[in-house]
Amino acid sequence: MEELFKIIAETIATMVEAGAVAVIAVGSAEALYRLVKRVVVPASRSDLRPKTIWVKFAIWLILGLEFELAADVIRTSIAPSWDAIGQLAAIAVIRTFLNYFLEKDIEKYLETYEQPVREPGRLASAGPLV
Repeated sequence: MEELFKIIAETIATMVEAGAVAVIAVGSAEALYRLVKRVVVPASRSDLRPKTIWVKFAIWLILGLEFELAADVIRTSIAPSWDAIGQLAAIAVIRTFLNYFLEKDIEKYLETYEQPVREPGRLASAGPLV
């Protein structure tokens, strides 16, 4: 029974990691598309600012990191030794720090560039980021 649980958990962890790869691949393709578009189209379009492209890509990376972290949690439940658990914990900590700092950079960007603009009589925002 324990062996069956390990096989199921490993299969689920692998599928979650495949989902992370897919999320990061989609985000990378979108960021590359936007960068190429920025070179071809005049830079006057606000959604093609390099920092905006980076933030949108970072959001995809954060989602991918969350999937990777979920796979790590699943693998920890079936880790065969304390060494394996330690390695998984180290990887999880690194991914968590990456995620944390990406989120902080995004928040700083939103505070700086996406502030609501006060117009006479109403509040208008700079528009949605994503």
